[in-house]
Amino acid sequence: MVAIHLHQPRNRIGQRDAIHALSDAGGHVVATLREWRRRARERAELAALDDRTLKDIGLTRADAEFLSNKPFWRE
Repeated sequence: MVAIHLHQPRNRIGQRDAIHALSDAGGHVVATLREWRRRARERAELAALDDRTLKDIGLTRADAEFLSNKPFWRE
C-alpha cells in the first residue's frame, strides 16, 4: 500500500510570525498615538503659562508660542 501525502505550500512568513508582526505594528501605532497626545497636552500647558513662569524656565513668550504652535506630530 502506498500512502500519498499532500503538503500545503509553506509561506515565507508563517501564521504565527504574521500575527506577531501585526501585534508589533499595533503596539507601535498605539505608542505613536500616545506620544502625539502627550505632545499636544504639553504644548497646551506651555501655551497657558504666564510670563513669570516662562522666565523661570528660561523661555520667552515668543519661544512658548513657537513651541506650542508646532503640530503634534513634530518633535
